Amino acid sequence: MIADTMTLLSLLGRIMRYFLLRPETLFLLCISLALWSYFFHTDEVKTIVKSSRDAVRMVKGKVAEMMMTHEGLGGLRALDAEFSNTWGFQDANVAVYSIQGRRDHMEDRFEVLTDLANRSHPSIFGIFDGHGGEAAADYVKAHLPEALRQQLQAYEREKKDSQLSYASILEQRILTVDRDMVERFSASHEEAGTTCLVALLSDRELTVANVGDSRGVLCDKDGNAVALSHDHKPYQLKERKRIKRAGGFISFNGSWRVQGILAMSRSLGDYPLKNLNVVIPDPDILTFDLDKLQPEFMILASDGLWDAFSNEEAVRFVRERLDEPHFGARASSCSPSIVAVLTTSPSWW
Repeated sequence: MIADTMTLLSLLGRIMRYFLLRPETLFLLCISLALWSYFFHTDEVKTIVKSSRDAVRMVKGKVAEMMMTHEGLGGLRALDAEFSNTWGFQDANVAVYSIQGRRDHMEDRFEVLTDLANRSHPSIFGIFDGHGGEAAADYVKAHLPEALRQQLQAYEREKKDSQLSYASILEQRILTVDRDMVERFSASHEEAGTTCLVALLSDRELTVANVGDSRGVLCDKDGNAVALSHDHKPYQLKERKRIKRAGGFISFNGSWRVQGILAMSRSLGDYPLKNLNVVIPDPDILTFDLDKLQPEFMILASDGLWDAFSNEEAVRFVRERLDEPHFGARASSCSPSIVAVLTTSPSWW
């Protein structure tokens, strides 16, 4: 019986990799509806297409959860065997776990910079989900977090006389890193890009900046999911209009893509699309009052997690596993993704 169960779970792992992790397999059934929605914007068709996406996400999430909760029967081992490389990190109350999937190289990067000795200096948490190679994620990891920390420390010393804020400093630093990277990568014809999700955590305030389709979600004192960021996807009306004004287009190739290439409408790097002005580096930045939210934990993750879980499902899934290694980050990494979980700690929240 156990052997049969292991065989079934192994089969489900292969199905996840080759079919369920590729939503385009199911979306082929509604391509004509999606195109009709795009050109004619009929509300009925849009509802059908959205329901199809939700169904794919629900099925993937349920299969992943079943496999993870049957680790004793080989579920997690069977799933891990389907991927070529994984790695994890845990320090105090923050944990990170990443699955590489079928890519030739691990393109995920992260950074955790904390200053527990001086709580006036915010801690920095960053998720950088690279694409087209490792170069862009490597560059952002090397040039954004440490420079940001130095600038924030200078700001704290001159706070009374400064017109800046955490949000303005964060935006300025992200745009500067992208400008420098695009200039350098253009000269070397390096076309890689990356998302950029950065959270600044002080004793009473949380500031989150996002570029691309990585996402942050917080669990408040009542167990509710609070969105910390907005995805940047080409099919969104605001992004679609901006791309068209710039002379660009989006097309469906498994997912909606800018110029038929990039599945997100904002990123760092990607210099050929930046030169066309169809992809931009501008971050959305949100600030949260921690005294009001009284958070239990925060999740920062790439799109691999959000393809399988809604915000509410991810919060519920992790909340039930905070006593596990990696605080549930490992268990929730059910597809190629990078997931970071930061739990409540008197030193940080």
